[in-house]
Amino acid sequence: MTETLSPIAEKGGVLPQGAGAQSVVGHPAWTELKTAVERIRPWQAKDGSIDFAAGEAPARADAEAELARVVAAVEQLAPLLPHNEAYHRALVADLRRWAEGGFQVPDFLDSLLAFQPAAQRVDGRQHLVVFPMYTQNGNPNRNLEAVVLRMVWPDWLAELERTRYDNPLFLGITFEDFTSGYDTHSAVLFPETIAVREAPERFSWGGIFCDREAARFRRVVRAACEVTSLELPEDAEGLLTDQERTQQTFVLWDMVHDRTHSHGDLPFDPFMIKQRQPFWMYGLEELRCDLTAFHEAVKLEADGFPQGRDVQYAVILERLFRFPVTGERNRNYDGLGGQLLFAYLHQHDALRWTDNKLAIDWQRAREVTVALREEIETLYRRGIDRPKLVHWFKAYELVSTYLSPHPGSTWAKGPDALDLSLPPRKLVDEVHPDEFPLSMFYEALAKKLRGVIASTEGITADSATAPVAA
Repeated sequence: MTETLSPIAEKGGVLPQGAGAQSVVGHPAWTELKTAVERIRPWQAKDGSIDFAAGEAPARADAEAELARVVAAVEQLAPLLPHNEAYHRALVADLRRWAEGGFQVPDFLDSLLAFQPAAQRVDGRQHLVVFPMYTQNGNPNRNLEAVVLRMVWPDWLAELERTRYDNPLFLGITFEDFTSGYDTHSAVLFPETIAVREAPERFSWGGIFCDREAARFRRVVRAACEVTSLELPEDAEGLLTDQERTQQTFVLWDMVHDRTHSHGDLPFDPFMIKQRQPFWMYGLEELRCDLTAFHEAVKLEADGFPQGRDVQYAVILERLFRFPVTGERNRNYDGLGGQLLFAYLHQHDALRWTDNKLAIDWQRAREVTVALREEIETLYRRGIDRPKLVHWFKAYELVSTYLSPHPGSTWAKGPDALDLSLPPRKLVDEVHPDEFPLSMFYEALAKKLRGVIASTEGITADSATAPVAA
């Protein structure tokens, strides 16, 4: 695995106040911790437990010895991070209790509740995080993971959060180093992924790794521009050459996107956690949040924030080029949102594919993107007065106005093709896995970018510029 430096250290700068005098990843105990965690991970089952009766299981004494190394390393590193004293104390207790209980399904609720990074957001501050957890878009199993990260909380962002975009739980973060669960496509640290005996009443933080987002954006968009012969404006081109600038772009985008899930005319649970819905509903919600970030970015640019201009470019380019061709085609709601944006821009003459070259009228694209947001917002406002199933069909109408449904789709045939005596959640089973297939354009682009997309697995700031064949 590639060792990474913090973005601050890469630029040769002085660590911000609160960043910590010594880097955790430079301490010998971090190497000990990583090594021990990597020894434990293959022994764990999907739920995080270790079955010592399994064929390739270790002796219990071996697992206890490796866990003791983890505990010792945490105790050595803890003095470097006094702001996490309560968490590290609870972490050690949870680790020891896991071993004493025979490595059954882990329960790290006490240490999760003690970890409160959003309570004091300080730019550059380090955190050492150790939890049994799955990693979203990464490892589906609840393996033990160790991550060292830094907060991204510059003064300008803190002021925007305080005055315009209140989001007290949001964490912009960057990787310092990580174990195997993050040597993947995962770019988030969410508390709901952690193994606990019961879910807390509410979560108190959520982190997004803006360095990974920025690095993969730069690599994928550069390759896509080469494949499609798209010429970017000079200020947009700068995002592909400046990692730090792109990280600042994504941390702003993420902060506004994240809060949008609970703002607006919402006819349902904003995060849809407890609801089973057709995947186009999730796709529209994620796209609504991104287009709201775009809308706010237009206002921020007018108010003199250069990050506002950058967010506009990033939203369009990320949505057009990376989302539709990333991941499997099984109910890929983020991919659907990217396909919808492309089709909407194309059908409203803001985007052209002519002579095997892509061209974007950026001023027209801004106007059209705002119009798509307004269509989705109208759907939401009217949805409050509609039964759930009617709302789903109206959302389907919106999407299918611009994207062609699968020829074998039952939903595309309308309500008469469905057994409406069933509860709505049962009708979700009738949704085709690839309800809105890729267009011919995206089928070709996906083949061209397959290798580039794969190369972004585990990407970090210092590996973003490495050459990769399309």
